[in-house]
Amino acid sequence: MINNAAKCTIAAIFGQDENVKYVIPKYQRQYTWKKENWAELLDDIQESDGYHFIGSIIAIKDDTIQALQTQKLEIVDGQQRLTTISLLFCALYKILKNKTESSPLNGEFELEVMNLKYRLLQRRNTLDVKLELSEENSNYSDYKSILSDELKILPELDTKVKNRGNRIIYKAYKYFVQRLEEMDTVDLVDLLTKISEVLLVKIEVSSHSDAFMLFESLNNRGVPLSAIDLVKNKMLAALSESDDDVDTAFHQWKGIIKNLPEYPIQERFLRQLYNAFKYDSQVRVEGIPKATRSNLIRIYENLIDRDPSYLLKELINKSKIYSSLLHANTNPNDEHYGLSNELRDLINVKAAPSYVLLLYLFSLEKDEGFYKEVLRFIVKYFTRRNVTDFPNTRNLDQIFIDLINELETDRNGISSEKIIEFLTHTDRFSSLSEFKSKLEGNMYDTNVEMTRFILSKIEEEQSTTRETNRNFWERDKTNKLVWTIEHIFPEGKNIPTKWIDMIAGGDEIKAKVIQEEFVHKLGNLTLTGYNPNLSNFPFIKKRDRADKTGKAIGYRNGLFLNEDLKDTGNWIQDDIEHRTEKLVSLAIDLFGVEGERLI
Repeated sequence: MINNAAKCTIAAIFGQDENVKYVIPKYQRQYTWKKENWAELLDDIQESDGYHFIGSIIAIKDDTIQALQTQKLEIVDGQQRLTTISLLFCALYKILKNKTESSPLNGEFELEVMNLKYRLLQRRNTLDVKLELSEENSNYSDYKSILSDELKILPELDTKVKNRGNRIIYKAYKYFVQRLEEMDTVDLVDLLTKISEVLLVKIEVSSHSDAFMLFESLNNRGVPLSAIDLVKNKMLAALSESDDDVDTAFHQWKGIIKNLPEYPIQERFLRQLYNAFKYDSQVRVEGIPKATRSNLIRIYENLIDRDPSYLLKELINKSKIYSSLLHANTNPNDEHYGLSNELRDLINVKAAPSYVLLLYLFSLEKDEGFYKEVLRFIVKYFTRRNVTDFPNTRNLDQIFIDLINELETDRNGISSEKIIEFLTHTDRFSSLSEFKSKLEGNMYDTNVEMTRFILSKIEEEQSTTRETNRNFWERDKTNKLVWTIEHIFPEGKNIPTKWIDMIAGGDEIKAKVIQEEFVHKLGNLTLTGYNPNLSNFPFIKKRDRADKTGKAIGYRNGLFLNEDLKDTGNWIQDDIEHRTEKLVSLAIDLFGVEGERLI
Protein backbone atom coordinates (compact mmCIF):
# COMPACT_ATOMS: atom_id res chain seq x y z
CA MET A 1 0.00 0.00 0.00
CA ILE A 2 2.67 2.51 1.05
CA ASN A 3 5.60 3.04 -1.32
CA ASN A 4 7.40 5.45 0.93
CA ALA A 5 6.81 7.31 4.20
CA ALA A 6 9.36 9.82 5.38
CA LYS A 7 9.70 12.75 7.72
CA CYS A 8 10.32 15.87 5.62
CA THR A 9 10.83 19.55 6.13
CA ILE A 10 8.94 22.13 4.09
CA ALA A 11 12.34 23.06 2.63
CA ALA A 12 12.51 19.53 1.21
CA ILE A 13 8.90 19.50 0.02
CA PHE A 14 9.33 22.82 -1.80
CA GLY A 15 12.98 22.07 -2.56
CA GLN A 16 14.67 24.68 -4.71
CA ASP A 17 16.43 22.05 -6.83
CA GLU A 18 13.81 19.30 -6.57
CA ASN A 19 12.21 18.42 -9.90
CA VAL A 20 8.88 17.59 -8.24
CA LYS A 21 5.44 19.05 -8.78
CA TYR A 22 2.53 18.65 -6.34
CA VAL A 23 -0.82 18.54 -8.11
CA ILE A 24 -4.19 19.03 -6.46
CA PRO A 25 -6.67 17.23 -8.75
CA LYS A 26 -9.22 19.31 -10.62
CA TYR A 27 -12.02 17.26 -9.08
CA GLN A 28 -10.91 17.96 -5.50
CA ARG A 29 -12.82 20.49 -3.42
CA GLN A 30 -11.67 24.08 -3.36
CA TYR A 31 -9.34 25.66 -0.83
CA THR A 32 -11.42 26.34 2.29
CA TRP A 33 -9.14 27.56 5.06
CA LYS A 34 -10.18 30.85 6.61
CA LYS A 35 -8.55 33.70 8.45
CA GLU A 36 -8.47 31.89 11.79
CA ASN A 37 -6.67 28.94 10.13
CA TRP A 38 -4.10 31.24 8.48
CA ALA A 39 -3.50 33.06 11.75
CA GLU A 40 -3.16 29.85 13.76
CA LEU A 41 -0.61 28.33 11.37
CA LEU A 42 1.50 31.48 11.19
CA ASP A 43 1.35 32.03 14.96
CA ASP A 44 2.29 28.41 15.67
CA ILE A 45 5.32 28.63 13.38
CA GLN A 46 6.43 31.97 14.82
CA GLU A 47 6.06 30.84 18.42
CA SER A 48 7.83 27.53 17.89
CA ASP A 49 11.47 26.91 18.63
CA GLY A 50 11.77 25.49 15.12
CA TYR A 51 10.67 22.20 13.51
CA HIS A 52 6.94 22.76 14.11
CA PHE A 53 5.03 19.59 13.10
CA ILE A 54 1.93 19.98 10.90
CA GLY A 55 0.91 16.34 10.38
CA SER A 56 1.00 14.11 7.33
CA ILE A 57 0.20 14.43 3.64
CA ILE A 58 -0.79 11.61 1.29
CA ALA A 59 0.30 11.69 -2.35
CA ILE A 60 -0.12 9.34 -5.31
CA LYS A 61 3.13 8.95 -7.23
CA ASP A 62 3.00 8.66 -11.02
CA ASP A 63 5.40 5.78 -11.74
CA THR A 64 5.21 6.34 -15.51
CA ILE A 65 7.28 9.54 -15.33
CA GLN A 66 10.71 9.23 -16.96
CA ALA A 67 13.93 10.04 -15.08
CA LEU A 68 14.50 13.59 -16.38
CA GLN A 69 10.83 14.59 -16.40
CA THR A 70 9.20 16.53 -13.59
CA GLN A 71 7.89 14.01 -11.06
CA LYS A 72 4.19 14.61 -10.36
CA LEU A 73 2.63 13.79 -7.01
CA GLU A 74 -1.15 13.98 -6.75
CA ILE A 75 -2.17 15.34 -3.34
CA VAL A 76 -4.99 13.36 -1.76
CA ASP A 77 -4.67 14.78 1.75
CA GLY A 78 -2.78 17.99 2.52
CA GLN A 79 -4.22 20.54 0.11
CA GLN A 80 -5.06 23.13 2.76
CA ARG A 81 -1.65 23.07 4.44
CA LEU A 82 0.46 23.01 1.28
CA THR A 83 -1.59 25.78 -0.35
CA THR A 84 -1.34 27.94 2.77
CA ILE A 85 2.43 27.42 3.07
CA SER A 86 2.83 28.29 -0.61
CA LEU A 87 0.82 31.50 -0.19
CA LEU A 88 2.94 32.34 2.84
CA PHE A 89 6.04 31.90 0.67
CA CYS A 90 4.44 34.25 -1.88
CA ALA A 91 3.92 36.94 0.76
CA LEU A 92 7.46 36.48 2.09
CA TYR A 93 8.93 36.79 -1.39
CA LYS A 94 6.92 39.98 -2.01
CA ILE A 95 7.97 41.66 1.26
CA LEU A 96 11.61 40.54 1.22
CA LYS A 97 12.06 41.47 -2.46
CA ASN A 98 10.80 44.98 -1.69
CA LYS A 99 13.22 45.23 1.22
CA THR A 100 16.23 44.11 -0.85
CA GLU A 101 15.34 46.67 -3.51
CA SER A 102 14.99 49.53 -1.01
CA SER A 103 18.15 48.80 1.05
CA PRO A 104 21.16 46.64 0.14
CA LEU A 105 21.57 43.44 2.17
CA ASN A 106 24.43 41.00 2.56
CA GLY A 107 25.00 38.71 -0.42
CA GLU A 108 24.01 35.50 1.34
CA PHE A 109 20.60 36.84 2.35
CA GLU A 110 20.00 38.40 -1.06
CA LEU A 111 20.67 35.00 -2.64
CA GLU A 112 18.19 33.36 -0.24
CA VAL A 113 15.49 35.86 -1.26
CA MET A 114 16.22 35.24 -4.93
CA ASN A 115 16.06 31.49 -4.41
CA LEU A 116 12.75 31.77 -2.58
CA LYS A 117 11.03 31.94 -5.96
CA TYR A 118 12.30 28.41 -6.65
CA ARG A 119 10.12 27.20 -3.79
CA LEU A 120 7.25 28.44 -5.97
CA LEU A 121 8.53 27.64 -9.48
CA GLN A 122 10.46 24.78 -11.06
CA ARG A 123 14.11 25.77 -11.42
CA ARG A 124 14.42 23.74 -14.64
CA ASN A 125 11.30 25.31 -16.10
CA THR A 126 10.42 28.67 -14.62
CA LEU A 127 7.11 28.69 -16.50
CA ASP A 128 5.89 25.81 -14.34
CA VAL A 129 4.86 25.92 -10.68
CA LYS A 130 5.79 23.69 -7.74
CA LEU A 131 2.16 23.47 -6.62
CA GLU A 132 -0.76 23.16 -9.04
CA LEU A 133 -4.03 24.07 -7.35
CA SER A 134 -7.53 22.82 -8.01
CA GLU A 135 -9.58 24.70 -10.63
CA GLU A 136 -12.52 24.93 -8.21
CA ASN A 137 -13.64 28.52 -7.49
CA SER A 138 -10.77 29.82 -9.70
CA ASN A 139 -8.17 28.66 -7.13
CA TYR A 140 -5.47 27.92 -9.71
CA SER A 141 -6.15 31.02 -11.83
CA ASP A 142 -6.00 33.27 -8.76
CA TYR A 143 -2.78 31.62 -7.58
CA LYS A 144 -1.07 32.07 -10.95
CA SER A 145 -2.22 35.69 -11.08
CA ILE A 146 -0.45 36.30 -7.76
CA LEU A 147 2.77 34.82 -9.16
CA SER A 148 2.35 36.93 -12.30
CA ASP A 149 0.85 40.28 -11.24
CA GLU A 150 2.08 40.51 -7.65
CA LEU A 151 5.43 38.73 -7.64
CA LYS A 152 6.38 39.19 -11.32
CA ILE A 153 7.97 35.71 -11.46
CA LEU A 154 5.55 34.30 -14.05
CA PRO A 155 4.90 35.99 -17.41
CA GLU A 156 1.80 38.15 -17.67
CA LEU A 157 -1.29 35.98 -18.08
CA ASP A 158 -3.10 36.01 -21.43
CA THR A 159 -6.42 36.70 -19.75
CA LYS A 160 -6.89 39.11 -16.85
CA VAL A 161 -8.26 37.36 -13.77
CA LYS A 162 -11.38 39.25 -12.69
CA ASN A 163 -12.67 39.71 -9.14
CA ARG A 164 -9.81 37.72 -7.57
CA GLY A 165 -9.86 40.08 -4.58
CA ASN A 166 -13.25 38.68 -3.59
CA ARG A 167 -12.01 35.07 -3.53
CA ILE A 168 -10.25 33.04 -0.88
CA ILE A 169 -6.80 32.49 -2.45
CA TYR A 170 -6.10 36.19 -2.88
CA LYS A 171 -7.56 37.01 0.53
CA ALA A 172 -5.17 34.53 2.16
CA TYR A 173 -2.21 36.02 0.28
CA LYS A 174 -3.17 39.59 1.28
CA TYR A 175 -3.63 38.51 4.89
CA PHE A 176 -0.08 37.19 5.02
CA VAL A 177 1.28 40.30 3.27
CA GLN A 178 -0.38 42.54 5.87
CA ARG A 179 0.96 40.45 8.74
CA LEU A 180 4.50 40.36 7.36
CA GLU A 181 4.60 44.08 6.58
CA GLU A 182 4.58 44.71 10.34
CA MET A 183 7.80 42.70 10.84
CA ASP A 184 11.40 43.89 10.53
CA THR A 185 14.00 42.19 8.34
CA VAL A 186 15.55 40.15 11.16
CA ASP A 187 12.18 38.69 12.16
CA LEU A 188 11.32 37.96 8.53
CA VAL A 189 14.55 36.03 8.05
CA ASP A 190 13.88 34.13 11.26
CA LEU A 191 10.36 33.33 10.03
CA LEU A 192 11.67 32.09 6.68
CA THR A 193 14.02 29.75 8.54
CA LYS A 194 11.21 28.45 10.76
CA ILE A 195 8.91 27.85 7.78
CA SER A 196 11.66 25.93 6.01
CA GLU A 197 12.09 23.81 9.15
CA VAL A 198 8.37 22.94 9.48
CA LEU A 199 8.03 19.17 9.65
CA LEU A 200 5.51 16.82 8.10
CA VAL A 201 5.31 13.15 7.15
CA LYS A 202 5.01 12.60 3.41
CA ILE A 203 3.34 9.30 2.52
CA GLU A 204 3.52 8.15 -1.09
CA VAL A 205 1.18 5.47 -2.50
CA SER A 206 0.69 4.02 -6.00
CA SER A 207 -3.04 4.24 -6.59
CA HIS A 208 -6.24 6.05 -5.66
CA SER A 209 -7.56 2.91 -3.94
CA ASP A 210 -4.44 2.74 -1.76
CA ALA A 211 -4.76 6.44 -1.00
CA PHE A 212 -8.41 6.08 -0.04
CA MET A 213 -7.83 3.11 2.29
CA LEU A 214 -4.90 4.87 3.93
CA PHE A 215 -6.83 8.10 4.33
CA GLU A 216 -9.75 6.25 5.90
CA SER A 217 -7.51 4.36 8.32
CA LEU A 218 -5.69 7.52 9.36
CA ASN A 219 -8.94 9.39 9.94
CA ASN A 220 -10.61 6.56 11.86
CA ARG A 221 -7.78 5.72 14.19
CA GLY A 222 -9.58 6.98 17.28
CA VAL A 223 -8.99 10.05 19.42
CA PRO A 224 -5.35 11.18 19.23
CA LEU A 225 -3.30 11.49 22.41
CA SER A 226 -3.60 15.11 23.54
CA ALA A 227 -1.50 17.43 25.69
CA ILE A 228 -3.89 17.07 28.61
CA ASP A 229 -3.69 13.25 28.36
CA LEU A 230 0.08 13.43 28.66
CA VAL A 231 -0.17 15.78 31.65
CA LYS A 232 -2.67 13.43 33.32
CA ASN A 233 -0.52 10.34 32.76
CA LYS A 234 2.62 11.95 34.16
CA MET A 235 0.77 13.49 37.09
CA LEU A 236 -0.91 10.25 38.16
CA ALA A 237 2.40 8.43 37.87
CA ALA A 238 4.08 11.08 40.05
CA LEU A 239 1.29 10.94 42.64
CA SER A 240 1.55 7.15 42.72
CA GLU A 241 5.26 7.35 43.47
CA SER A 242 4.62 9.80 46.32
CA ASP A 243 2.00 7.51 47.94
CA ASP A 244 -0.86 9.95 47.26
CA ASP A 245 -4.37 8.55 46.75
CA VAL A 246 -4.24 7.97 43.00
CA ASP A 247 -7.85 6.75 42.80
CA THR A 248 -9.09 10.00 44.35
CA ALA A 249 -6.81 12.00 42.05
CA PHE A 250 -8.13 10.15 39.01
CA HIS A 251 -11.72 10.88 40.08
CA GLN A 252 -10.83 14.56 40.52
CA TRP A 253 -9.23 14.58 37.10
CA LYS A 254 -12.53 13.45 35.60
CA GLY A 255 -13.99 16.67 37.02
CA ILE A 256 -11.46 18.70 35.03
CA ILE A 257 -12.43 16.89 31.83
CA LYS A 258 -16.12 17.41 32.62
CA ASN A 259 -15.47 21.13 33.00
CA LEU A 260 -13.47 21.27 29.76
CA PRO A 261 -14.62 18.40 27.51
CA GLU A 262 -13.15 19.59 24.18
CA TYR A 263 -9.48 19.10 23.33
CA PRO A 264 -8.81 22.57 21.78
CA ILE A 265 -10.28 24.21 24.89
CA GLN A 266 -8.23 21.95 27.18
CA GLU A 267 -5.02 22.87 25.42
CA ARG A 268 -5.85 26.60 25.45
CA PHE A 269 -6.71 26.34 29.15
CA LEU A 270 -3.31 24.79 29.95
CA ARG A 271 -1.52 27.58 28.06
CA GLN A 272 -3.58 30.38 29.58
CA LEU A 273 -3.34 28.95 33.11
CA TYR A 274 0.45 29.20 32.98
CA ASN A 275 0.42 32.61 31.29
CA ALA A 276 -2.05 34.00 33.83
CA PHE A 277 -0.20 32.89 36.95
CA LYS A 278 3.46 32.64 35.95
CA TYR A 279 4.17 35.67 38.17
CA ASP A 280 3.77 33.15 41.04
CA SER A 281 7.01 31.33 41.87
CA GLN A 282 5.02 28.09 42.36
CA VAL A 283 3.92 28.27 38.73
CA ARG A 284 6.79 29.95 36.93
CA VAL A 285 9.29 27.76 35.09
CA GLU A 286 12.64 29.48 34.68
CA GLY A 287 13.54 30.24 31.10
CA ILE A 288 9.93 30.00 29.81
CA PRO A 289 8.32 33.47 29.72
CA LYS A 290 5.22 32.31 27.86
CA ALA A 291 3.39 29.03 27.26
CA THR A 292 3.02 28.03 23.61
CA ARG A 293 1.96 24.81 21.91
CA SER A 294 5.57 23.78 21.40
CA ASN A 295 6.69 24.17 25.04
CA LEU A 296 3.45 23.23 26.81
CA ILE A 297 4.44 19.67 27.77
CA ARG A 298 7.85 20.84 28.98
CA ILE A 299 6.19 23.38 31.30
CA TYR A 300 3.82 20.87 32.88
CA GLU A 301 6.51 18.22 33.21
CA ASN A 302 8.45 20.74 35.30
CA LEU A 303 5.42 21.64 37.41
CA ILE A 304 4.55 17.98 38.04
CA ASP A 305 8.13 17.21 39.06
CA ARG A 306 7.99 20.17 41.44
CA ASP A 307 4.64 19.49 43.19
CA PRO A 308 1.97 17.31 41.52
CA SER A 309 -0.55 17.73 44.35
CA TYR A 310 -0.42 21.53 44.16
CA LEU A 311 -0.78 21.47 40.37
CA LEU A 312 -3.78 19.12 40.53
CA LYS A 313 -5.58 21.45 42.95
CA GLU A 314 -4.85 24.44 40.68
CA LEU A 315 -6.13 22.61 37.63
CA ILE A 316 -9.32 21.61 39.43
CA ASN A 317 -10.08 25.09 40.80
CA LYS A 318 -9.14 27.04 37.70
CA SER A 319 -10.96 24.65 35.33
CA LYS A 320 -14.18 25.46 37.23
CA ILE A 321 -13.63 29.18 36.63
CA TYR A 322 -12.75 28.59 32.99
CA SER A 323 -15.86 26.46 32.45
CA SER A 324 -18.00 29.19 33.99
CA LEU A 325 -16.55 31.70 31.50
CA LEU A 326 -17.10 29.40 28.53
CA HIS A 327 -20.68 28.41 29.26
CA ALA A 328 -21.95 31.93 29.90
CA ASN A 329 -23.47 30.92 33.24
CA THR A 330 -26.80 29.76 31.88
CA ASN A 331 -27.53 28.02 35.19
CA PRO A 332 -29.41 30.40 37.55
CA ASN A 333 -27.64 28.73 40.48
CA ASP A 334 -24.21 29.70 39.12
CA GLU A 335 -22.50 32.36 41.23
CA HIS A 336 -21.86 34.45 38.09
CA TYR A 337 -25.32 34.02 36.54
CA GLY A 338 -25.77 37.81 36.54
CA LEU A 339 -22.97 38.07 33.96
CA SER A 340 -24.55 35.65 31.48
CA ASN A 341 -25.29 38.26 28.79
CA GLU A 342 -21.79 39.72 28.95
CA LEU A 343 -20.13 36.29 28.85
CA ARG A 344 -22.34 35.26 25.93
CA ASP A 345 -21.22 38.35 24.03
CA LEU A 346 -17.62 37.52 24.84
CA ILE A 347 -18.05 34.09 23.24
CA ASN A 348 -19.82 35.49 20.19
CA VAL A 349 -17.18 38.17 19.61
CA LYS A 350 -14.44 35.48 19.76
CA ALA A 351 -12.52 37.02 22.63
CA ALA A 352 -10.61 33.85 23.61
CA PRO A 353 -7.24 35.66 24.07
CA SER A 354 -8.81 37.67 26.90
CA TYR A 355 -9.61 34.53 28.92
CA VAL A 356 -6.06 34.58 30.30
CA LEU A 357 -6.93 37.92 31.94
CA LEU A 358 -10.39 36.75 33.04
CA LEU A 359 -8.95 33.58 34.57
CA TYR A 360 -6.72 35.84 36.65
CA LEU A 361 -9.45 38.37 37.53
CA PHE A 362 -12.13 35.81 38.44
CA SER A 363 -9.63 34.18 40.81
CA LEU A 364 -9.62 37.44 42.81
CA GLU A 365 -13.33 37.21 43.72
CA LYS A 366 -14.23 40.85 43.01
CA ASP A 367 -17.81 42.16 43.05
CA GLU A 368 -20.19 41.61 40.15
CA GLY A 369 -20.24 45.28 39.14
CA PHE A 370 -16.49 45.17 38.52
CA TYR A 371 -16.73 42.06 36.35
CA LYS A 372 -19.69 43.44 34.40
CA GLU A 373 -17.84 46.65 33.53
CA VAL A 374 -14.67 44.79 32.53
CA LEU A 375 -16.54 42.25 30.39
CA ARG A 376 -18.54 44.94 28.60
CA PHE A 377 -15.35 46.78 27.74
CA ILE A 378 -13.60 43.62 26.51
CA VAL A 379 -16.56 42.99 24.19
CA LYS A 380 -16.04 46.50 22.79
CA TYR A 381 -12.31 45.87 22.57
CA PHE A 382 -12.69 42.70 20.49
CA THR A 383 -15.43 44.15 18.34
CA ARG A 384 -13.04 46.95 17.38
CA ARG A 385 -10.08 44.56 17.04
CA ASN A 386 -11.93 42.05 14.88
CA VAL A 387 -13.32 44.72 12.58
CA THR A 388 -10.03 46.62 12.13
CA ASP A 389 -7.54 43.73 12.56
CA PHE A 390 -5.58 45.86 15.04
CA PRO A 391 -3.71 44.86 17.08
CA ASN A 392 -2.73 41.82 15.05
CA THR A 393 -3.57 38.32 16.24
CA ARG A 394 -0.03 37.44 17.22
CA ASN A 395 0.18 40.31 19.73
CA LEU A 396 -3.10 39.68 21.54
CA ASP A 397 -1.90 37.01 23.96
CA GLN A 398 1.06 39.13 25.03
CA ILE A 399 -1.12 42.22 25.54
CA PHE A 400 -3.25 40.43 28.14
CA ILE A 401 -0.22 38.82 29.76
CA ASP A 402 1.41 42.25 30.05
CA LEU A 403 -1.80 43.61 31.58
CA ILE A 404 -1.72 40.92 34.27
CA ASN A 405 1.90 41.82 35.05
CA GLU A 406 0.87 45.47 35.31
CA LEU A 407 -2.01 44.67 37.68
CA GLU A 408 0.27 42.52 39.84
CA THR A 409 2.45 45.54 40.62
CA ASP A 410 -0.45 46.89 42.72
CA ARG A 411 -3.03 44.19 43.34
CA ASN A 412 -4.95 46.37 45.83
CA GLY A 413 -5.32 49.04 43.16
CA ILE A 414 -6.96 46.82 40.54
CA SER A 415 -9.95 48.57 39.00
CA SER A 416 -11.93 48.51 35.77
CA GLU A 417 -10.62 52.01 35.01
CA LYS A 418 -7.02 50.81 35.22
CA ILE A 419 -7.76 47.88 32.89
CA ILE A 420 -9.55 50.10 30.37
CA GLU A 421 -6.76 52.68 30.49
CA PHE A 422 -4.14 50.01 29.73
CA LEU A 423 -6.07 48.42 26.86
CA THR A 424 -7.05 51.71 25.19
CA HIS A 425 -3.44 52.81 24.75
CA THR A 426 -2.91 53.67 21.07
CA ASP A 427 -0.46 50.76 20.71
CA ARG A 428 -3.20 48.32 21.73
CA PHE A 429 -6.48 49.83 20.58
CA SER A 430 -7.70 50.81 17.12
CA SER A 431 -8.77 54.41 16.66
CA LEU A 432 -12.43 55.37 16.35
CA SER A 433 -11.68 56.78 12.88
CA GLU A 434 -10.26 53.45 11.67
CA PHE A 435 -13.24 51.60 13.18
CA LYS A 436 -15.66 53.95 11.41
CA SER A 437 -13.82 53.54 8.11
CA LYS A 438 -14.09 49.74 8.29
CA LEU A 439 -17.77 49.90 9.26
CA GLU A 440 -18.46 52.04 6.20
CA GLY A 441 -16.82 49.47 3.90
CA ASN A 442 -17.99 46.10 2.61
CA MET A 443 -18.44 44.63 6.07
CA TYR A 444 -20.12 41.39 5.05
CA ASP A 445 -17.45 40.59 2.47
CA THR A 446 -14.59 41.07 4.92
CA ASN A 447 -16.07 39.69 8.15
CA VAL A 448 -19.43 37.91 8.15
CA GLU A 449 -19.39 36.95 11.84
CA MET A 450 -18.61 40.46 13.10
CA THR A 451 -21.23 41.91 10.75
CA ARG A 452 -23.84 39.62 12.24
CA PHE A 453 -22.67 40.41 15.77
CA ILE A 454 -22.89 44.18 15.24
CA LEU A 455 -26.33 44.00 13.63
CA SER A 456 -27.56 41.75 16.46
CA LYS A 457 -26.22 44.09 19.16
CA ILE A 458 -27.80 47.13 17.48
CA GLU A 459 -31.13 45.31 17.37
CA GLU A 460 -30.82 44.12 20.99
CA GLU A 461 -29.96 47.62 22.19
CA GLN A 462 -32.92 49.17 20.39
CA SER A 463 -35.30 46.37 21.43
CA THR A 464 -34.88 46.98 25.17
CA THR A 465 -37.77 49.46 25.11
CA ARG A 466 -39.81 47.66 22.43
CA GLU A 467 -42.34 44.86 22.62
CA THR A 468 -40.28 42.75 20.21
CA ASN A 469 -37.46 40.96 22.01
CA ARG A 470 -35.92 38.04 20.17
CA ASN A 471 -32.99 35.74 20.91
CA PHE A 472 -30.55 36.32 18.05
CA TRP A 473 -28.22 33.58 19.33
CA GLU A 474 -30.80 30.80 19.16
CA ARG A 475 -29.71 27.68 17.26
CA ASP A 476 -31.76 25.04 15.49
CA LYS A 477 -31.52 21.25 15.86
CA THR A 478 -28.45 21.14 13.60
CA ASN A 479 -26.73 23.82 15.76
CA LYS A 480 -27.04 26.48 13.04
CA LEU A 481 -28.02 30.01 14.03
CA VAL A 482 -31.72 30.62 13.40
CA TRP A 483 -31.22 34.33 12.69
CA THR A 484 -28.98 35.00 9.71
CA ILE A 485 -27.93 37.96 7.56
CA GLU A 486 -30.25 38.91 4.73
CA HIS A 487 -29.08 40.98 1.75
CA ILE A 488 -31.86 43.40 0.81
CA PHE A 489 -30.50 43.99 -2.71
CA PRO A 490 -29.55 40.37 -3.61
CA GLU A 491 -25.88 39.33 -3.78
CA GLY A 492 -26.23 36.61 -6.46
CA LYS A 493 -24.47 36.90 -9.82
CA ASN A 494 -27.73 36.75 -11.78
CA ILE A 495 -29.55 39.90 -10.70
CA PRO A 496 -33.34 39.51 -11.18
CA THR A 497 -34.90 41.78 -13.80
CA LYS A 498 -37.15 43.58 -11.30
CA TRP A 499 -34.12 44.47 -9.20
CA ILE A 500 -32.27 45.75 -12.29
CA ASP A 501 -35.26 47.94 -13.08
CA MET A 502 -35.54 49.27 -9.51
CA ILE A 503 -31.92 49.92 -8.64
CA ALA A 504 -30.50 50.84 -12.06
CA GLY A 505 -33.42 51.88 -14.26
CA GLY A 506 -33.13 48.71 -16.34
CA ASP A 507 -29.38 49.07 -16.96
CA GLU A 508 -27.88 45.64 -16.17
CA ILE A 509 -24.26 46.84 -16.27
CA LYS A 510 -25.04 49.69 -13.87
CA ALA A 511 -26.87 47.25 -11.58
CA LYS A 512 -23.77 45.03 -11.44
CA VAL A 513 -21.57 48.03 -10.62
CA ILE A 514 -23.91 49.07 -7.79
CA GLN A 515 -24.06 45.49 -6.56
CA GLU A 516 -20.26 45.16 -6.47
CA GLU A 517 -19.86 48.41 -4.51
CA PHE A 518 -22.85 48.37 -2.17
CA VAL A 519 -24.33 44.89 -1.73
CA HIS A 520 -22.13 43.97 1.28
CA LYS A 521 -22.39 47.30 3.12
CA LEU A 522 -24.19 47.49 6.47
CA GLY A 523 -26.96 49.56 4.92
CA ASN A 524 -27.96 46.68 2.63
CA LEU A 525 -28.09 44.09 5.39
CA THR A 526 -30.64 43.04 7.95
CA LEU A 527 -31.45 39.97 10.08
CA THR A 528 -34.02 37.32 9.33
CA GLY A 529 -35.08 34.01 10.75
CA TYR A 530 -36.47 33.03 7.35
CA ASN A 531 -33.66 33.66 4.86
CA PRO A 532 -34.63 30.86 2.41
CA ASN A 533 -38.14 32.32 2.28
CA LEU A 534 -36.90 35.72 1.04
CA SER A 535 -34.28 34.67 -1.53
CA ASN A 536 -34.05 36.89 -4.65
CA PHE A 537 -37.66 38.05 -4.53
CA PRO A 538 -38.50 41.62 -5.59
CA PHE A 539 -38.25 44.18 -2.81
CA ILE A 540 -42.01 44.54 -2.25
CA LYS A 541 -42.46 40.76 -1.99
CA LYS A 542 -39.62 40.57 0.56
CA ARG A 543 -41.10 43.47 2.50
CA ASP A 544 -44.60 41.99 2.71
CA ARG A 545 -43.66 38.28 3.02
CA ALA A 546 -45.79 36.31 5.52
CA ASP A 547 -46.00 32.66 6.52
CA LYS A 548 -49.07 30.42 6.21
CA THR A 549 -50.54 31.80 9.43
CA GLY A 550 -50.20 35.39 8.24
CA LYS A 551 -47.24 36.15 10.51
CA ALA A 552 -44.89 38.72 8.97
CA ILE A 553 -41.54 37.16 8.11
CA GLY A 554 -40.36 39.88 5.75
CA TYR A 555 -39.36 43.45 6.51
CA ARG A 556 -42.55 44.14 8.45
CA ASN A 557 -41.57 41.71 11.22
CA GLY A 558 -41.17 44.41 13.89
CA LEU A 559 -37.37 44.61 13.99
CA PHE A 560 -35.77 47.98 14.57
CA LEU A 561 -33.33 47.14 11.76
CA ASN A 562 -36.29 47.10 9.35
CA GLU A 563 -37.74 50.49 10.31
CA ASP A 564 -36.36 52.04 7.10
CA LEU A 565 -37.69 49.16 4.99
CA LYS A 566 -41.19 48.37 6.22
CA ASP A 567 -43.00 51.33 4.65
CA THR A 568 -40.87 52.20 1.62
CA GLY A 569 -41.70 51.01 -1.88
CA ASN A 570 -38.23 51.45 -3.33
CA TRP A 571 -34.69 50.33 -2.57
CA ILE A 572 -31.94 52.17 -4.45
CA GLN A 573 -28.32 53.23 -3.97
CA ASP A 574 -29.21 56.35 -1.97
CA ASP A 575 -31.23 54.26 0.47
CA ILE A 576 -28.27 51.94 1.06
CA GLU A 577 -25.93 54.88 1.64
CA HIS A 578 -28.29 56.62 4.09
CA ARG A 579 -28.99 53.44 6.03
CA THR A 580 -25.26 52.60 6.16
CA GLU A 581 -24.58 56.01 7.68
CA LYS A 582 -27.31 55.43 10.28
CA LEU A 583 -26.12 51.95 11.28
CA VAL A 584 -22.48 53.03 11.42
CA SER A 585 -23.45 55.85 13.80
CA LEU A 586 -25.35 53.39 16.03
CA ALA A 587 -22.39 50.98 16.04
CA ILE A 588 -20.01 53.78 17.04
CA ASP A 589 -22.32 54.71 19.92
CA LEU A 590 -22.40 51.06 21.02
CA PHE A 591 -18.71 50.27 20.75
CA GLY A 592 -17.14 53.63 21.43
CA VAL A 593 -15.33 54.50 24.66
CA GLU A 594 -16.14 57.43 26.90
CA GLY A 595 -14.18 60.54 25.98
CA GLU A 596 -13.30 59.25 22.51
CA ARG A 597 -13.61 61.56 19.51
CA LEU A 598 -13.39 61.10 15.76
CA ILE A 599 -10.26 62.68 14.32
